[in-house]
Amino acid sequence: DTKKAGTAYDLPILLSILAAAGEIDAPPDNALFFGELSLTGELRPVCGALSMALAARDAGFKTVFVPAMNAAEASYASGVTVFPIHTLNELLGHLNGRKPLTPCAPPPRPEPQDDALDFAHVLGQHAVKRALEIAAAGGHNVLLSGPPGSGKSMAAKRFSTILPPLSDSERLEVIRVWSAIGRGQEAVERAERPFRAPHHNSSANAMAGGSGAAGRLPVPGEITLAHRGVLFLDEFPEFRRDVLETLRQPLEDGQVTISRVQGSQTFPCEFMLVCAMNPCPCGWYGDPSGRCTCSQAAVDRYLSRISGPMLDRVDMIVEVSSVKFDELRSRTEAEPSSAIKARVDAARNIQNTRYSGTSTRCNAYMQPAQLRTFCQLDEDCTDLMKQAFDALGMTARSYDRVLKVARTIADLAGSD
Repeated sequence: DTKKAGTAYDLPILLSILAAAGEIDAPPDNALFFGELSLTGELRPVCGALSMALAARDAGFKTVFVPAMNAAEASYASGVTVFPIHTLNELLGHLNGRKPLTPCAPPPRPEPQDDALDFAHVLGQHAVKRALEIAAAGGHNVLLSGPPGSGKSMAAKRFSTILPPLSDSERLEVIRVWSAIGRGQEAVERAERPFRAPHHNSSANAMAGGSGAAGRLPVPGEITLAHRGVLFLDEFPEFRRDVLETLRQPLEDGQVTISRVQGSQTFPCEFMLVCAMNPCPCGWYGDPSGRCTCSQAAVDRYLSRISGPMLDRVDMIVEVSSVKFDELRSRTEAEPSSAIKARVDAARNIQNTRYSGTSTRCNAYMQPAQLRTFCQLDEDCTDLMKQAFDALGMTARSYDRVLKVARTIADLAGSD
């Protein structure tokens, strides 16, 4: 009952016509074909090649014939032989035995590129770098708040340089997501985790996902493209309220369901949320220089753009101060990303062992039973948490998040 849409059926339709007309022998029963045909007989790539190859394998097919530009991503479907096709004549030559094609093997994992982004270039801001290290180690969400030019965006854009590498299963998930929008080859060639930074004028459909071309099923949005990676929202309060509210349920569930007239689709979206914002419209609220020109009412209106339930889903809120002159003048490089990443990887290895055999991947996704087991508080800690809970008006969710962040800090310290 799903309406046919797209060009992936071009090749199988043509092969069926040729076979029915007696121009070629019937294609093998255990082979699957898909691809878009140009008027010159060239095969063009289509969306969702890896998912189709995996579905073919699960349905018992042994070989898959795909456009050459889709072959690298489709080859990640273990258990099927993938043949890349450049032209229709090339395929027909293989089917009649004149010139057999060579199967495509999965490409080697790409090496990280030498990037100009490195925490060594972030001068000062030790609290910010510490918070981002904790976030990377435990998969936590973090909000940076401070005046303009204090290095919030600079630090956030370097966050991906300290994240642990994708596991094989995570890499497969990322390629499938990007393949769904026709960018699977880009994901195959990327070594690092996804890092998405949509502009604050993005719509709710662009963020959560929605309809593509007329008549098509829903397509992934920014939060799904950030799956297993980072979603960075700069100028956080400038995003429309409805856009920010679409993040609430996906942040909790790790998936988002989009329902449209054409159908309903559920996409994965386990990502780390990193946000940056100014403390007021002019950006200088609370600065010792007294440069802030905003009234208290203007500050309150600005901050009220972010709802309490949305803030409750942020694990750490970090106040960022302006960089001191002496730190800028010295130009001494700080600790490089490689050193921070080594500590993050060590903490993640502890978590991999701790959650082995479960669906939990890091501390941020601990389930209630795991919280009771791995985040037990002694009497002194219980008293402190009770005081904080009452004084700060904490919710059950924020209480759990404090425990999860504490567990990550302990892992970074190598402490039980």
